[in-house]
Order: sequence, then structure tokens, then C-alpha cells
Amino acid sequence: MTQAEIKLCSLLLQEHFGEIVEKIGVHLIRTGSQPLRVIAHDTGTSLDQVKKALCVLIQHNLVIYQVHKRGVVEYEAQCSRVLRMLRYPRYIYTTKTLYSDTGELIVEELLLNGKMTMSAVVKKVADRLTETMEDGKTMDYAEVSNTFVRLADTHFVQRCPLVPATENSDPGPPPPAPTLVINEKDMYLVPKLNLIGKGKRRRSSDEDAAGEPKAKRPKHTTDNKEPIPDDGIYWQVNLDRFHQHFRDQAIVSAVANRMDQTSSEIVRTMLRMSEITTPSSAPFTQPLSSNEIFRSLPVGYNISKQVLDQYLTLLADDPLEFVGKSGDSGGGMYVINLHKALTSLATATLESVVQERFGSRCARIFRLVLQKKHLEQKQVEDFAMIPAKEAKDMLYKMLSENFVSLQEIPKTPDHAPSRTFYLYTVNVLSAARMLLHRCYKSIANLIERRQFETKENKRLLEKSQRVEAIIASMQATGAEEAQLQEIEEMITAPERQQLETLKRNVNKLDASEIQVDETIFLLESYIESTMKKQ
Repeated sequence: MTQAEIKLCSLLLQEHFGEIVEKIGVHLIRTGSQPLRVIAHDTGTSLDQVKKALCVLIQHNLVIYQVHKRGVVEYEAQCSRVLRMLRYPRYIYTTKTLYSDTGELIVEELLLNGKMTMSAVVKKVADRLTETMEDGKTMDYAEVSNTFVRLADTHFVQRCPLVPATENSDPGPPPPAPTLVINEKDMYLVPKLNLIGKGKRRRSSDEDAAGEPKAKRPKHTTDNKEPIPDDGIYWQVNLDRFHQHFRDQAIVSAVANRMDQTSSEIVRTMLRMSEITTPSSAPFTQPLSSNEIFRSLPVGYNISKQVLDQYLTLLADDPLEFVGKSGDSGGGMYVINLHKALTSLATATLESVVQERFGSRCARIFRLVLQKKHLEQKQVEDFAMIPAKEAKDMLYKMLSENFVSLQEIPKTPDHAPSRTFYLYTVNVLSAARMLLHRCYKSIANLIERRQFETKENKRLLEKSQRVEAIIASMQATGAEEAQLQEIEEMITAPERQQLETLKRNVNKLDASEIQVDETIFLLESYIESTMKKQ
């Protein structure tokens, strides 16, 4: 756990949950698993506040607990899960593109609340969608429920582990902490709910049609309150499934850039066919026959079987080896080599960073060392066709930044420099780790800069929000244009210009965060895939 990661976790926890939760979370990240009283003592926080902070962290899957043999419950932070909070906007946007506004709001609610029952999500989303609709239009619960089922079927949302029923019927004393279990078959099983109704607007809940005040209504409704049909069945967002989708999109995009649109569509079809059958950590997809791929191609894609076979042969013969041939039955069996694809994407990222930092000549040397595996300094100069002084300078620059490494091969046991080969090589794994560490530092700097910009202009932002609130309330009561103009003039021209500059800067910082996170995702996926293969 590096200092850069701890700092980034601290910033994310503070931004999402406030100071107390951040204090407890960072303490657990630094110290490892600890019992409740030790956490309270070490952080100097009251027991009640520690309990509430742990509840929040457990609710959002950022902390796990386990019971030791002595009966002590210890809490442990999930640092990798905290860092996933960076990717929340990307998860939400992906769902919007796949399942429209309804899917977007379902995932947003689950991410905001950590865990929720299906009925609670459906009602909340229906209410939120109804509020954005024109007067007289409402969103049906059934429509939201159907989108939720589709998300569960494609594994984007999954059930949370439950307390087994046998545990409650046990006559002995209750355990210090419940053991949660989930059957893999039930992880995506949606309970049969008969949700009938439509979303409600907030303003209509203050008084009903008869003009009855809000305070009187609970007396009529509390007595005949029905039990919730899916009570105790909680759902959460399946982040691994989103990561699988991001990885597939990156592979498809890489194939489109290298070859053409038809090749990328064939690869997309193969990945889509393997989505549910291939585990996210597998190095290869399941073998697919040429006939199966042909039948699964999108309806509007008019290519013959013969052309498809030619494309598959081209993809299998490509030096990058994204697609491999695993047999000849069924017109030829093909797989996508996920590990090779991730290695190529990570290597391309490293090459691009070297080019941006040190220039195109350095990138040429870097690619050369990558391709030839091991090279002496003289060989680098000859192959790259760069003067000796410049080549030496560039190699030492990359060596000092850990993009290339030096391997010594002595001819004699005394390691005398005159009798030792010095070979330059690229250790992609260690270079990827180094770059990942820098990415974490960059994102922490971006978040701090955004917070500084907002803090510096706090008074102006509050004034702008007050003016907007006054204008909105006046528009609702039907105010004249002249009155609204007068209110708008409360913000002077220089202040308006300052607000525009702030908005532009914050948007730039947000976009940079998302772009750096894309690099983080590629590097993390490559490192994880390599570690599993070793």
C-alpha cells in the first residue's frame, strides 16, 4: 500500500463521506484489521462515532469484518474498493448508454446507497423520473422493474450475501457477528414482485387532493401497512462486470484502430457471446466456432460466411495475437486472448507516455528494446540509427525514470566491468506498476486542485446559488421579466466572468480525472492478469 494510494483513498473518503469516516477508513488502511475498541482508542474518536462510521463503510462494501477464534470481531478496509469510487461517474454513464435514463438512475441509487432492496430502488427511480417529466405524465413501476431485471440478467447488479436462515433458529447464544453467505445460483435471481403504481412528484405529497395536511395522513396509513415482499434481499452494483465491459470496449477499439470497423465488429460479437460464460479473470474466452460467430453477427451486418472466414484468418495471423485459432471443427474454433490484448494495451500506454515525456526518438529506442528484449548500448545506437552521445543520454534518462532497466551478465565471478555485459531491457510489469503509482499521485493532485479552486471561490458560488434559488421561486410564482432581470443583475459582470472561468477550470480537472482513470484501469487490468498467470 503506497503513500500515493493512501492519500488518494483519504481524499475520496473525505469527499464522499466526511471527516469522521475518512479518519476511521484511513486508520484501517494504514494499520490493517483491528477490533472496534482499538480503533476508537487509536483514533481518539468516541465509540458511538466509530460504530456509525463503520456502518457507513460496511454499507458501501469499503470495510469487511471477520470473527476470530477468540470471539473478537476485527474490521479490515478494502483499499482497492475505495479507489473504485473514482470510477462511479463512468459506471453511471456506461449504464446510461446501455439501458437509457432508467438504468442510469438505478445504478446511481445503488452506488449512492451501497445496498438497497429492489422495491426501494424501483420506487425511488420512478419518483425521480416522474419529477423530470411534463405535468400529467408519470413513470410506471413496472417499466423501472423491467430495466432492473435486464441489469440483473446481464450481471450488472447482483444480490448481497444474506444471513442464513438456520443461524436464527439456533437455540444457543448469537454469534458476535453474523456470517453472510450467498449461493452463486441465486446471485442474479430477481424476486417476483408485483409492483403496481406510478412515480409521485414531491410537491404533490405536501397536500393531497382534498387539501388534507401532511401531518394527519400517517394515522390512516400506518395501520394497514403491508410487509415489503422482498424484505431482506439487498442488491449492489457488480463492479467486476463493469470492468469486464470496459476491458471489452478497449479491445474492440484497439482492433478498430489497427484494422477496420468490420474486424472490430467481429471481435465485439465474440466478446458479447462470451460475456456471461467466461469469468472476468480468465486469460482466454471460450472457443467459438466460425458458424456460431456468423449466426450471432448483428442483423444489419451484411457480410458473407466466406468474408467472415477471411477476416477471422486475418485476425488470427495478426502479430498482436488478439484472436487465436484453437481448432478446426465447426468451420474453425476461435478464442480471444485477453491476456495478450491487455499486455498490448498496457505496452502501448507505456510507449505513448515515453513519447510524450521524452520525445519520438526516445520512443523509438523504447520500442526497439521492447521488441529485441535485451540489447547492449552499442546495439541500441546501431539499430536505432541515433548518434552514440544522444542514444546514451536517452537511455540514461529512461533508466533513471524506471522505464527501462539494466541487466548485468558477468563473464567472470569477480563482476569486473570490463568483463561484464550490460544489457538494456524493458520489464513491462515493473514499468506498469511505476506508471500506476504516478497516476494515483496525479489524480490526488487533480482532486486537491479542484477542492482549492472551489474553496477560493466559495463566497461567489454561494451568492450564485442564492440568486438562482430566488429566480426559480419567482418564476414558479409567475414573476415579470423585468423583476427577473433585476435579480440577475445582483451578480456583476466581473463576478459572472469569474464564475465562467471557475466552471471551465473545474470541468477541465474533472475530464482529466476521468482520462487518468482510464489509464489506471488498463494498467490495473494488465497487472492483475499477469499476476494470475504467473
